Amino acid sequence: MNPLNVLMIGTGEYTTGFIGTGGSQSDKKVGVVGLSMFDLRRRGKVGRLGMVGVNGSKFPAIRSHLHKNISIVYNNLDTSFESFPADNVSDPEAYKTAIDSLSPGDAITIFTPDTTHYPIALYAIERKIHVMITKPAVKLLSHHLALLEAAEKSGVFVYIEHHKRYDPAYADAKHRAKSLGDFNYFYSYMSQPKFQLETFKAWAGVDSDISYYLNSHHIDICDSMVSQLGYTPVKVSASASTGTAVSLGCHPSTEDTISLLVHWEKVDSDTGEKKHATAVYTASWTAPQKAGVHSNQYFHYLAQKGEININQAKRGYEVSEDEAGQLVWYNPFYMRYAPCEETGEFNGQAGYGYVSMEKFVDGCRGVNSGELGVKDLDGRGLPTLRNTVATTAILEAGRRSLDEGREVKILRDGEKWELV
Repeated sequence: MNPLNVLMIGTGEYTTGFIGTGGSQSDKKVGVVGLSMFDLRRRGKVGRLGMVGVNGSKFPAIRSHLHKNISIVYNNLDTSFESFPADNVSDPEAYKTAIDSLSPGDAITIFTPDTTHYPIALYAIERKIHVMITKPAVKLLSHHLALLEAAEKSGVFVYIEHHKRYDPAYADAKHRAKSLGDFNYFYSYMSQPKFQLETFKAWAGVDSDISYYLNSHHIDICDSMVSQLGYTPVKVSASASTGTAVSLGCHPSTEDTISLLVHWEKVDSDTGEKKHATAVYTASWTAPQKAGVHSNQYFHYLAQKGEININQAKRGYEVSEDEAGQLVWYNPFYMRYAPCEETGEFNGQAGYGYVSMEKFVDGCRGVNSGELGVKDLDGRGLPTLRNTVATTAILEAGRRSLDEGREVKILRDGEKWELV
């Protein structure tokens, strides 16, 4: 199969590890998307690489950052890329020029603020370009369904970057859930330290919220576990706490912590009998500054014949350093940044952050070669547009519940979804 040409849209923390003033303070100091794509190019799976931002003046610093922290660290790994717009230009629609330089069958990755996902993805899909979108896919259910219709018309692969599906523990839990009988209860929690709000201050509480940003992980995981059992979400109510983010200089509308109460339902196709389950998804970006872990994350799943508890916060790996002044729990299972001892090259291909990138690249190449159809990829349990509709429905319903102070119902009739 031919290498895949990839255009990376968004030059921030998740793509490059660069946040404007230097390297990120998080566990993604050299990014995920860029590093993965550079290595996939080394391995022959990716060809031409480009990167798109709004302010081209950042590119010299980004190139220096990537050279220092990737090329030098990983045996001269090639970090070259074409950039849009030019270094002396600021252009919020540079993505259009960049996408226009691609050919049908090429691909883009979208790691930009949530409100920009829909227009960028639609522009690419209409030009027969494959698309990866960071979670959440979009903010509105109507946009999700519109992208799905456009993607089917263009015959392209649209993939939502829900990397937690490839966390070995989470993936195993999904498999075990099949044998535990009917779904009963799910509770999840995910948080990040308050310093992350410095990175997100420009859009936090304005363009999106912590539920879209973090609850999206566990909503998708829960949906992947229970949809295989016949459950679908039917109504959502949300609650939020405020005060901390605002005191740190965020927009007055910024919530600190958001909890979604979601009711799930299963209808027996033979008897019409209805079975119900409850899930609570909680997310916060106001955890303590020195929490010791960048993403605290765990869930509890209760079913008819058993239960599953997963705590992925500490992962059994703790490091104490004078500079940190505390115990720190790292997650090399997500991105393993230590070079190969034998070759000095990047050695993190088994990390579930990298696996998520490779799944997308392999899917695109399979479609381009004719070996796979887009519907084949839907059937493989990947987080495709079709397989993530429920997640978007729940997230928008939660936002509407907060804004309107009421419970929001989710209606589904086959492939037709609606919020009321």
